[in-house]
Amino acid sequence: MSSSIARRTNRTAWAAFWTALLGLVLMPIPLFIGLILGGGLSLVAAVLIVIGLLKGLARSGKGIGPVVFAAIFVLLTWGGISIGGGTIW
Repeated sequence: MSSSIARRTNRTAWAAFWTALLGLVLMPIPLFIGLILGGGLSLVAAVLIVIGLLKGLARSGKGIGPVVFAAIFVLLTWGGISIGGGTIW
C-alpha cells in the first residue's frame, strides 16, 4: 500500500476528541454520577490526547486540531468538577 493511498487521519486524536466531549457533557449530572462518568472519561481522554499529539507530530501535524479541542474539553471538565460539577449541581 503506497503512502498516497494510506489513510491520513489520526484516529487517536478523534477518539480523544469524542471521549473528552462525552466527558464534558456527562459531567453536570448530580449525585456523583457526573463526577465518576465525566471525570473518568476525561482521564481516559487525557491519555488519548498525549498519544494523539505524539502521533500527530510524527505525521507532520495531522490531527492536531482535534487534540487541541479535546484538551480544552478536558480542562473545562476538570474546571467544572473543581467547582462542584457532578456532585452538587
